[in-house]
Amino acid sequence: MARTSSSRVLLPLLVMVFTSYLATAAQYNVLSYGAKPDGITDSTNAFLAAWAQACSSVSPSTIYAPPGRFYLRNVAFKGPCKNNATVVRIDGTLQAPTDYRVIGSAGNWIFFQNVDGVTVSGGILDGHGSGLWDCKQSGKNCPSGATTLGFSNSKNIAISRLTSLNSQMFHIVINGCTNVRIQGVRVMASGNSPNTDGIHVQLSSNVTILNSKIGTGDDCVSIGAGTTNLWIENVVCGPGHGISIGSLGKDLDEPGVKNVTVKTVTFIGTQNGLRIKSWGRPSNGFVRNVLFQHAVMTSVQNPIVIDQNYCPGSINCPGQASGVEISDVIYQDIKGTSATQIAVKFDCSMKFPCKGIRMEDVELTYKNQPAGASCNNAGGTTSGVIQPDSCLT
Repeated sequence: MARTSSSRVLLPLLVMVFTSYLATAAQYNVLSYGAKPDGITDSTNAFLAAWAQACSSVSPSTIYAPPGRFYLRNVAFKGPCKNNATVVRIDGTLQAPTDYRVIGSAGNWIFFQNVDGVTVSGGILDGHGSGLWDCKQSGKNCPSGATTLGFSNSKNIAISRLTSLNSQMFHIVINGCTNVRIQGVRVMASGNSPNTDGIHVQLSSNVTILNSKIGTGDDCVSIGAGTTNLWIENVVCGPGHGISIGSLGKDLDEPGVKNVTVKTVTFIGTQNGLRIKSWGRPSNGFVRNVLFQHAVMTSVQNPIVIDQNYCPGSINCPGQASGVEISDVIYQDIKGTSATQIAVKFDCSMKFPCKGIRMEDVELTYKNQPAGASCNNAGGTTSGVIQPDSCLT
C-alpha cells in the first residue's frame, strides 16, 4: 500500500551494490589515525581524520573500527563526498562520555549530514544516557540530551546489524532523507528512560525498517511530519510506547504524513500499540493512507489509539480542535490481549472527524473477554471478526 513493488526491490539492490563495492573499497582503519580501543582515550579526531580520507576518495571506501571500546565526543561526519559508497564498519563499541554534560547540549552524538550512499554496519553505540535520565527525573535543570545516531539531508542510506544502548535522547533519527534502509538493529534502554525514541523519522521519504527489536522508554518508532512512503515490517516492540504517528500539529503550516505501512509487528507490555496522535491546535497537517497489518499484542495498555486532542503539559494548547485531518486508515488482522478494558480508542476532532477508518479481523481481549471500544467523531467500516464491537459510525 505504502510502497510500490519497484521501489521495494530498489533498496535491496542498493544494498547489493554496496556489498559489491566492498570488494574493491579502500579501507581506513581508525587505529591508523590514533584511535585507541581502551574506552578512555579520546578518539574523536581519529574518526574525523578517517572520515576525511574516505570522503575525499573518488572510489568506494570503508572506515573500520576494530574490536574494542572507542571513546567519542560528539562527532559530525559531513558531506558531500567524492564517492557515493562509503561504509562505516564497526566491530567494536563506540562509547559516549559517561558525564552527560559533555555532549548533552550538542543535539547529536554521531551525526551524518549531506551524505549519499553511506552504510553504517555492525557494532554497538553506547550512549551512557542513564545519568541524564536521572537528572531529568529529579526535576533539575538538565540539557535536553543528544541523539545517538542521526542522518540529515542525506540519501541512499543503510543501517544494519547495529545495536544502540542507553541513548541520552532519541536512538536513531532520520531527518530530511530519501531512500533509507534500516535492518537488523537492536535498541535497548530502560522502560522509564525519558524521550528515548528508538527510531524517529521525519521529513523523509522511502524509508524501510525491517527485522528489528526495540525496547526503550518512549516510542519504539515515531513518525513525524513530512514522512511519506514508510515501510515497517517484522519489528518487536517492548518496553516502550508503541509505534506512533505523531505527535503532529506542532505548527500551523506542517507537511502531512502519507503512505505508511506497518506490518507483522509484535508489542509486548507496551504503553500503546498502534497510535496516531496530534495536538489540539490549529494545523493544516494530515495523515492519510495508512495500513496497520498483522500485529500481535501482549498485555498492551492501549492497543489501538487515535488521539486528536493530545496535549502534554509543556505545550500550549488553546483548547481548539486539532486541525490535523486523519483519513483512510486500515487496521487488518490485529490480535492479542489488552491490559485495559478499553482496547480501541478513537478520540477524533469534532471539527475534523476521522474518516475512512477500516477495521478488518480485529480480535482483542481483556481478561479472557472481548475488550471494549470508545469512539468520538470517527467514521468508517468493519468486516470479518471484530472484537471489541465496533463503535465506528
